[in-house]
Amino acid sequence: MPTTLDSALAELVEAISNRDSLVRCVLSGRRRNFELATERIDIKPVLIKGSILLQIMENDGVRTTTRNADLAPVEIHSLLNSGFANLLVESTSGSISLRITKKGEAQVHYEKRELVQNLEHDRKKKRLLDSADPFLIEVGISDNKGVVKPSRQDKFKQVEEFLRLLAPTVESAMSAGHLHQPTASKPLSIVDLGCGHAYLTLAAHQYLRAINTPVHVVGIDIREESRARNEKIAESLGISHSIEFRAEEIAATTKTEVDVAIALHACDTATDDALAWAVKNGAGLILAAPCCHHDIQRQLSEIPEPWSIVTKQGILKERLGDILTDAIRCQILRLLGYRVEAIEFIGGEHTPRNLMIRAVKTGAVPERVDIDRYKSLIEQWQLAPYLATALKAELASALG
Repeated sequence: MPTTLDSALAELVEAISNRDSLVRCVLSGRRRNFELATERIDIKPVLIKGSILLQIMENDGVRTTTRNADLAPVEIHSLLNSGFANLLVESTSGSISLRITKKGEAQVHYEKRELVQNLEHDRKKKRLLDSADPFLIEVGISDNKGVVKPSRQDKFKQVEEFLRLLAPTVESAMSAGHLHQPTASKPLSIVDLGCGHAYLTLAAHQYLRAINTPVHVVGIDIREESRARNEKIAESLGISHSIEFRAEEIAATTKTEVDVAIALHACDTATDDALAWAVKNGAGLILAAPCCHHDIQRQLSEIPEPWSIVTKQGILKERLGDILTDAIRCQILRLLGYRVEAIEFIGGEHTPRNLMIRAVKTGAVPERVDIDRYKSLIEQWQLAPYLATALKAELASALG
């Protein structure tokens, strides 16, 4: 339905302001040329001490923060116009969805249906996977009664936090057009490079299928025993048609189609092999949680001053090597057309390897300042990063 952006936003503000009928509001996706501090915002009415307030839940791709507020119409308008591309408002009589195009135009869709308002606010945190999910029982995280084993609480937490990061990131990438909308004939292709026991491989498969997202998942690990074990679990769950496992080296895998590439805790340069494979095969989204970082640490011999005050301490030199390794990885991906963030994957109390590199392919051409900074860093520290070698041709084209 043709309308101006201003009038569409005004209509949404009015619907949200009517708290007697508001059910929920969802803001997602990023408008062209806008920067967002959060990936998604959910708003719902809540009854607190006799007054209906707005509960605002902001997800930055890692965690969700919640606040209750009495927003005036002008504040609601500011929030709606802060840079989100997809805005949905549901009321008891139906819904209004607004998509803001790359040209800043408004596309509005109305749907008439009856919805029920829920004003409760003191609810337990919703789990993305039920502890009784057959997959969790099969991999040994939950017991036969569907209760998480005390010794596997950290692993269950890791699975939960990974899904909380994966879900909004995939949705945001789809909304922005960086990932295609999956269909039964063309499902979302997910490849887990170095999948090991496939806890997160299977979790991603089960969760995305549960929310009706067609997927085909491939887990790759060099160990034949891992392939055999994981395939047996997939057969027990009856999901072999949409998930498969291969015993191959990451750098030599014959798999070539990928939308989402995952590499979690692949050791040392195996992470670089995974990143290089993902880039060469055009992955729209990369999620990599590096493990040990020996490659760059071994090269830290020619130390530019005054950094020797750091590297003369063994533990500080090791940590600096970790930081340099992941900073270089992020910069290489940025130079090759990805929007990159280094974020906390999960709290350090659950695993010491809690950094994740999240990269979305936008195709943006690198700025000169980013190229110069990368070259300067490599020259000052006299480094030859493994990832730069693996992506030599791609980097040569980007650096000019």
